[in-house]
Amino acid sequence: MKTLYQGKTKTVLEDKDAVYLLFKDDATGENGVFDPGSNTVGGSVEGKGKKGLRISQYFFELMERAGVPTHYLGAEPDEKLMRVRKLTVPPLEFVLRYFTAGSMCRRFALKEGVPFDPPYAEVTLKADEQGDPLISERLCIMKGMLKESQYDEALAILHKVGEVLKTELAQMGLTLIDFKIEIGYDENGKMYVVDEITPDIWRVRDGEGNIPNQIDCGKLILEKIG
Repeated sequence: MKTLYQGKTKTVLEDKDAVYLLFKDDATGENGVFDPGSNTVGGSVEGKGKKGLRISQYFFELMERAGVPTHYLGAEPDEKLMRVRKLTVPPLEFVLRYFTAGSMCRRFALKEGVPFDPPYAEVTLKADEQGDPLISERLCIMKGMLKESQYDEALAILHKVGEVLKTELAQMGLTLIDFKIEIGYDENGKMYVVDEITPDIWRVRDGEGNIPNQIDCGKLILEKIG
């Protein structure tokens, strides 16, 4: 297979028939501390890639049943590969926050854990060297990353994903704090949720008020979904 892109926790591959995501054992964090909100790789955990693929498969299939379009086409668990649609994916992250946490608190001098009602949406440019800055609809269109109306359509998908994800995690005893997704579109402009849906993209609080890192949260999720 041809390597199209090397990410922090996944590699994008392509052959003559399809595009695949290879789930790595790497996890984001810093100085050995795992954190899904980090922009650096904090270490590697054996088996994380296969577990991440299983969780992502579960949540993508859940989204499809809820009417949320995704790039998911199938999984090859033993190879840690997910087969996906070939789409244009702009370097953007769509973030939905139910409580203040992480970088938002640092950027705006806010206390942790303040609820948002309704949830607070942000769009950021995926640019580690620039600190993933917030970006507006006008700039997305100016830079050719999105077309007219796609910004609002992506935000609508973001909120729908949040509804499904929040409800499912609540049934597992977890409160969703925030999450981020990526969105791509096909040659007709139809938009899909892409990348992954795992503890690498969200923060949650358990019943005791703790915020588990993505490794511990993954173990908990797998216990629930089997």
